[in-house]
Amino acid sequence: MTGAGRLNSVKRGVRKGGESARAAIGHIADLIIDIAPRVPVRDLATLRKQFPDLGPEELADRLVAGASRATATVGAGIGAAAMMPVPPAMLAELATEITGVAAIEMKLVAELHEVYGLRPPGGIVQRSTAYLTSWTEERGIDVTRPVTVNAALGGQMKRELRQQIMKRTVRDLPNLIPFMVGAAVGAMMNRRDTRRLAERIRKDLRKQQIPWGRLPELPPLERPALPYEVLPGDQPDRPPND
Repeated sequence: MTGAGRLNSVKRGVRKGGESARAAIGHIADLIIDIAPRVPVRDLATLRKQFPDLGPEELADRLVAGASRATATVGAGIGAAAMMPVPPAMLAELATEITGVAAIEMKLVAELHEVYGLRPPGGIVQRSTAYLTSWTEERGIDVTRPVTVNAALGGQMKRELRQQIMKRTVRDLPNLIPFMVGAAVGAMMNRRDTRRLAERIRKDLRKQQIPWGRLPELPPLERPALPYEVLPGDQPDRPPND
């Protein structure tokens, strides 16, 4: 099946499921906004404990490598599924890939900010909103501009984020669907895109980087009420003793 034929099959599946493509993408955007505050993030102290022999750049390299392997694994699974005739359920496969990759990449974005000493202020909602914006725009957070990091996820902010995520999803779909012809290609594309995102974020963060020796004492990050998901290259956190 050609790329155009596969895309048309996906569109027919969407219509058969009674949901327009725009509504489906909006639903995916809502899912990403919902999972953002629950993505488990390791603070700098935890990362340095897990990787004691690495400096900032080496640690950032390790995080990017782990996240790239994880998104490649997701892409390989969905890419293999795309080799089969496209049923209406293919939309669910695409939603699974998009949200799965988003969670992995948002974790990477947050932990890169930790490594460069640029954790945004505020609680988990404010930080997750800042990281979600950073992921959507593919830019590091400017912590010197409070307006960019202090906004709570209210109605207006949520609508703006939803629009940004939908635009990013629509932008990526033409690249995603026609070429999703096998596990190797799906893995390669996701690995490439994650590395490209990371390099853009790191370029911004290096301009503001605070050396570890000058970092103020920061409280540990609060943990979301979810079991910790171990990604390739990560070391699992030990759960606290009851």
